[in-house]
This record gives sequence, structure tokens and C-alpha cells, in this order.
Amino acid sequence: MAEFLLELLSEEIPARMQVRAKNDLAALIGKALDDAELTYSGVESFATPRRLVLVIGDLASRQPDVDVERKGPRVGAPDKAIEGFKRSIGTDDYELTEEQDKKGAFYVARFRKIGRPTGDVLADIIPDVLANFPWPKSMRWSDHSVRWVRPLQSILCLLDGAAVPFSFGPVAAGNKSTGHRFHAPQSFEVQSVEQYKRDLARRYVVLDREERRTGIQGQAELIAKQHGLRLRDDPGLLEEVTGLVEWPVAICGKIDNDFMELPAEVLVTSMRAHQKYLALEDEGGHLASRFVAIANLEAKDGGDAIVTGNERVLRARLWDAKFFWDQDGRRPLSDLVPKLADIVFHAKLGSIGDKALRIEALAGWLAMAIDGANDMAAKRAARLAKADLVSGMVGEFPELQGLMGRYYAQKHGEPTDVSDAIGDHYMPQGPNDDCPSAPVSVAVALADKLDTLCGFFAIGEKPTGSKDPFALRRAALGVIRLVLENDVRLSLRQALSQALSGYDQHLNVEKDPVLNELLTFFGDRLKVHLKTSGVRHDLISAVFATGDDDLVRVLARVDALGSFLASDDGANLLAGYRRASNIVRIEEKKDGTRLDGNVDDALLEAAEERVLYDGLAAATFRIDRAVKEEDFTDAMSALAHVRKPIDSFFERVIVNTDDTNIRRNRLNLLSNIHRSIATIADFSLIEDVVSDNDNRQVA
Repeated sequence: MAEFLLELLSEEIPARMQVRAKNDLAALIGKALDDAELTYSGVESFATPRRLVLVIGDLASRQPDVDVERKGPRVGAPDKAIEGFKRSIGTDDYELTEEQDKKGAFYVARFRKIGRPTGDVLADIIPDVLANFPWPKSMRWSDHSVRWVRPLQSILCLLDGAAVPFSFGPVAAGNKSTGHRFHAPQSFEVQSVEQYKRDLARRYVVLDREERRTGIQGQAELIAKQHGLRLRDDPGLLEEVTGLVEWPVAICGKIDNDFMELPAEVLVTSMRAHQKYLALEDEGGHLASRFVAIANLEAKDGGDAIVTGNERVLRARLWDAKFFWDQDGRRPLSDLVPKLADIVFHAKLGSIGDKALRIEALAGWLAMAIDGANDMAAKRAARLAKADLVSGMVGEFPELQGLMGRYYAQKHGEPTDVSDAIGDHYMPQGPNDDCPSAPVSVAVALADKLDTLCGFFAIGEKPTGSKDPFALRRAALGVIRLVLENDVRLSLRQALSQALSGYDQHLNVEKDPVLNELLTFFGDRLKVHLKTSGVRHDLISAVFATGDDDLVRVLARVDALGSFLASDDGANLLAGYRRASNIVRIEEKKDGTRLDGNVDDALLEAAEERVLYDGLAAATFRIDRAVKEEDFTDAMSALAHVRKPIDSFFERVIVNTDDTNIRRNRLNLLSNIHRSIATIADFSLIEDVVSDNDNRQVA
């Protein structure tokens, strides 16, 4: 068994691509080894800004010998076909026999395929993997025909200490690597994985990504502690910085006091987006006038020159930000609104100005369904929500849209609920994002997302597979969270219809098909949203099938239904429902007719069918009343009362009697089981359940 080491050294790999690249390298080489029937044990992959590294342990030294049996042409086939088959075997040491099948005699070649040395196999598979490596973006350099993410400088490839010879474009694999670009650029020979890792560490390269990330965080926290501060939480930036350095050295810089009057988000975004600086804050969570930068080397002067240079660059960035802040703040947001007409929302859906008018009307309509929301404040906030898109600050920092609108609204005296709604209307933008709770903010955020969803669905721009260029899945999940977390009682179909009507002047579409597609889409998104909470997707489908589109009520129904089905009564009722439905379906198909569900009580002969008939009538009345009052626990209790009559009916009553009228009457009685339950859920969509009490699977 051998150890295998592969290092691909290149110019800087973009930080966002490194983790995926190291995982892809491990997966692709591993699959190629599996296909070649080469066994191995552990696989490790590493990524730094300049190198991808793969380490495989206990790799077989050669492929196993394999006995091969290959079917050839028919006996009597042309000589050329037979000779071609023999050449394809690849060896002269084979046995050729004739065998029979239904179509006649054919040739079979049996031979032993001798396994190749692992080094020879690697020399073939690695160039193929590299040539087809799935970089999101790659490049050619000079006049070479191969592609890589950045120009490839060297390849280290060792199998048990010996170089594996192959070439990829202009680069030939060997047994040498190099250390840090500045501290240790000289090449060194590698004999083993352990020596490779040890020598890299000596040459100022931290190979393990987690070790670099932990080191960066630890150094930054130490600097913060020395200044009586703490590191501002920003895991995304920490991950990105980890992918920018091979030898992280944290240094501390200062923000000029002239810029501390800027909003904290502006300062943090300027440092984060352009310079990749880590922000510091005091114990109260207020932004401090210091930052941490991560250098990629140890400077002889202790980093003083680096600090000075970083402060100078940041100062220039912040002067730009201060200029935008001063200029934008001179005019109220309402003065910027007319300029939104010059920004295209979508070629088929008009401008951002058109969208602002639509969400203004929709937010006012939605506010009437949200407790505590003032419709005039909602309309005002919606009208101004997009105005900061034409501000200088958002032009420089697009990620501040909404936030800057809030600041500018506050600066010019807009009411708090209006300015907050402007700042919150893009939220939530992901599962971990905060969800607005202020009534006016909820109305405006809902209006923005519903308008986007209706517009793109109306023009056929729906998510397909993994593609969702307009983030419609995220918008739908945002609507679901806004509704559920704020207990908004709203007919989703009515809200979507209202939003869709805002496009009447731009589009001429038939509304019902678009609304049906959107409701199906929301049903799927609701399943995704509730999956992490353990809510069963089939129960959501079953409740949605009743036509209920109040998401708060839907969730209450699903909770009650789930609890009911987890009981013995629920599990047995589901079994009885399925039995009844199967009988009705089979008999309808056999008779070529549709049962109308009308039961003639004069034809109820058996006591059990009379009890079932009366029980269904009583349960239906009680269920209808409970559903109207949204007492779904009582509705489930009513269902539980028909469980025993259904069981007794199937135990003692024969449905298919010789009397045609009685048979049809009993089938209609069974069809009424479905009708009684249908107001709660479509039980045909519910999958098998297991009772918590007896752990029995009910079919």
C-alpha cells in the first residue's frame, strides 16, 4: 500500500472557489481510482490561495488481475468482424470458445486482464481530471491549449515518494514544491506527505484551511482585547479572508474621527467590500474606530508601513463615502422617486418607478389585513422604498439599498414606522435573516415580494431546476416567513390576485392559470420551509388540497392533523378511509359510473351501516362547525368518533351483495366517508404513518 500526494500550484485562486475546488478534486480523483479498481483508505484535500492539494493513504500499488469473459460476434460472421473482435481483446493469451443462445452460436473470449501499476494509471487519469475540472470560470494563458482557474506554475505528484511522470499543458509533474511567495520562494524536494506538510509550515504556508481560519480569528480577537474591544461577528468575511492568505498576520489600523459620523453600515461595508478589513466594536455593540487587516507576510518593521498604507487607502474610500452621504442627504427621498422611471425593472414589466407605484397600492391593501398597520404609512413607505437606488451611496455600495433609504428618510423627518419599513422591505433575504415584525414594515415587505413573484410568473420566468435568476424561491420563502411569524391572516390567492392586477397596464394575461401556478409554488416552498421543523410534506399537500390558502390556518390544520394521525384513532381511520376509497374506485370502474353519494336510509339493513350513516352525519355537522370556528382539535375529535363505526362496518357488512340497490346504497355510504373528511384534508395524499403507541405500519 502506498501514499499519494498531488499539489497543483498556480497563481491566486479566487477565495470563493477554493472549498468547492478541493472537494471536486477529491471526488473526481476518487471516482477515477474506483473506476480503475484501485483501493485506498483516507482522502484529504486542502486549498490555499495558491495551491490545491490531495493526499490519499493506503493506495493499492497496482490494479488487481481480473478474469474477463467477453461476448463476440456470431459464428459464421464475416472474417473482418471476427478479426476485429480478436484485436479488441488486447492480448494474444486468450481462449476462444463457441456457445449457444436462443439466436444461435456465438464466440466467447476468456482471458486474464493483468492489472497495471498504480503509477501508470495515475499518469493517465490525472491529466484527464485536470482537463475536465469543473471550475466556475477558467482561463488559457500564453499560447497553451489547456485551461485552469489561473496560470498553473507547477505540479507535485508523488506515489510512495517517487514522482509520477505526466504533463498538463506546459507543466510537467515532478517532486518539487515551493513555499510562501515572498518568504520562501525557492523550490524544495518532497519525499513524503509528512515531510511536505512540515516543510511548508517552515516555509510560511499554513496548508489547512481550518487552521488558518482559527489563527486569523484568534489573532484578531487578541488585538481587539488589547484595545478593550471585541471582534464584530462576520463569519462570511472571515471565511473569505481565510482564502486570501497562506501565512496570516493580523495588524490593527485606525479610522479617522472625521468619518465616524457616517452610519456604521457604511463604514463596515466600505471596509468589508473593498479592503476585507475586520471591524471592531465596543461592549455595547457600537462600531469602534479601529479595524483589523490580515497581511500575508511578516514585515520587518512589525507591520507599521502596512498599517499606514491600509489606513491611507481606507481614508480615500471613506472620503468617497462621506461625499455621497453629504450629497444624497441634501434632498428628501421624494425628490429621487421620479428618477426611478429611468431604471428598468424588466423589459416586459416596466421600470422601477412602475414597480414603486404597484407596491404602493398593494401595501395599502395589505395593511388593512395586518393588525396595527396604517394604510397611509404603508403606502408612503412603499412609494419611497426604492428611491435610494438612484442615490450615490447605493450606486457605490449596492448592498446598502434599503438601509440608506432608512437613514435618508430619518434625516428628512419621515415617521419612524415609514423609515423603518423602507429599511426593512427587502427582508427577510434568507432563512437566517431577521424577519420584520413592525406592521407597516410587514405590509411593505410583503407587497414588494408578491409584486415580484406575480410579475415574473405572469411572463413565464419561473424557476426551473437549480436555476432561479430572479430569486423567486427566496421571495416566496420571505412571504411565508412574514405571514407565519407575524400571524398575518390573509387569503394568499386574494393577495396574489391583487398583486397581479397591478400589471394590468403592462400585461394581458389570464389570471387563473398564473394564480394556480403560484399557489402550487407556494405549497412547495411551504414544505421546504417547514421541513426543518419536522412537518410532514404530505400533510401540507393534504391540507392545501382543500383550497385553504390562509397560511396561518393551514399550519394550524397541519399541526392538528399530524397529532391526530399519530394516534391509534388516526392511523386506523386512515386505513379505513383507504379501504373505503379503494372499494369505491374499483366498483366505479367496474360499473362505468360515478357514485353520487346519496344514501337512502330506507335501504340501510344492517345495524352497523345505520350507525355509520348517523355517525358520518353527526361528524360532518360537527366538523363543518369546528372548521368555521378554526377549532381543528375538535374537528379531529369528531373524526375520531367515526373510526369505530367504520371498523364495525367492514367487519360485519358485505358491500357487494346480490341486491343491486343495497349494493349501490352501501357504496354511496362508503363514498360519504371521503366527503365527510374532505373539509379537513385530502386523505388520499397522506402517506403511510406509524403509530407512536404500537409502532405498527398502517397501509
